[in-house]
Amino acid sequence: MSRRRGPPDGERPALTDEDRALWEHAARTMQPVRRAKPRVDDRQTVPPEMPRPETDPMRATGRALNLGSSPRPLAGEPAKKPRPAPELAPFDRKVARRLGRGTVPIEARLDLHGMRQSEAHAALRSFLLGCQSRGLRWVLVITGKGVASRLDPGDESGFVPGHGREVGVLRRSVPRWLAEPELRAIVVSYETASLRHGGEGALYVHLRGRRAATRGT
Repeated sequence: MSRRRGPPDGERPALTDEDRALWEHAARTMQPVRRAKPRVDDRQTVPPEMPRPETDPMRATGRALNLGSSPRPLAGEPAKKPRPAPELAPFDRKVARRLGRGTVPIEARLDLHGMRQSEAHAALRSFLLGCQSRGLRWVLVITGKGVASRLDPGDESGFVPGHGREVGVLRRSVPRWLAEPELRAIVVSYETASLRHGGEGALYVHLRGRRAATRGT
């Protein structure tokens, strides 16, 4: 039996017709092998992303210690009390004369005539707070003169029939209300008005600026 001679060294063997037929058949039936995707174990946790290093070490320290926020009071430690409202100051006499002459304009006025004490107190509070929020500084509050100051404390003639209120009570009550902490926080001072604006039956009221009132409280 004769043996097939191989090709000389360095040369590829020549394909026979039988080899080509086998290769074509194999190529037609060949399918590519798909690589399986790597399985990820759900139980494995992804390590959290490390924070970026802070370029400014002082800024990083301040953030860690929360130095920018005000410290909270410890448990059992009493909270700081708000600042008390400043005391009323004497009214500027020069301004009072200028208000009386009209060279300083009265920016708003409130007439409390005919009101009961509760109504007058609420109206005065609302009026002054509203004026202060609008940035007004010089206002007039009309109380009425009344005659209660000339009556004995036990004299019932100081009560108006059908009204049940004491004549002149607002004239005495309004200064007391202005001296209370809530209104004192926005009122600088007050003074009896000139005759052209009601005399003893009215008051000039000097209001604080909005920023000053905020700092004062």
